[in-house]
Amino acid sequence: MSNNLRIDSTDQALIRLLRANARASVATLAKRLGVARGTVTQRMHRLEDAGLIVGYTVRLRPDVEPQTIRAWMGIAVEGNEARAVIASLLGEPGVAALHDTNGRWDLLAELRVADLQELSQVLERIRLIRGISQSETSLHLQTYRLA
Repeated sequence: MSNNLRIDSTDQALIRLLRANARASVATLAKRLGVARGTVTQRMHRLEDAGLIVGYTVRLRPDVEPQTIRAWMGIAVEGNEARAVIASLLGEPGVAALHDTNGRWDLLAELRVADLQELSQVLERIRLIRGISQSETSLHLQTYRLA
């Protein structure tokens, strides 16, 4: 796995599309991204080879989801960097949902990962995002009521 992988806006958009529908065809992804099919295939292989994309899966309701580690990350954004930070976070595979909030934190990210090692890698990548001034992460231990 390469820790030096550069992820650009096209990679982030590709990851967003795959998160929404991992079964989307390469042709559909290419059309939505405005790039050639070969570009999509090459980028998917590069993201897979780097260990950023570790598989394609089915999303289940949270109450029937297999054992995953979930965490909440409060994020403070510097100055007017919100759009850039949001774009970067939406391209991060470990971020399952991102919420704009008020109060102490500007953003609240729901993280979902397979294990603690993956959580550590996600936190490391998020901490490198330009424009994040502070963050705090809490592990999700139990849900008492489902919506």
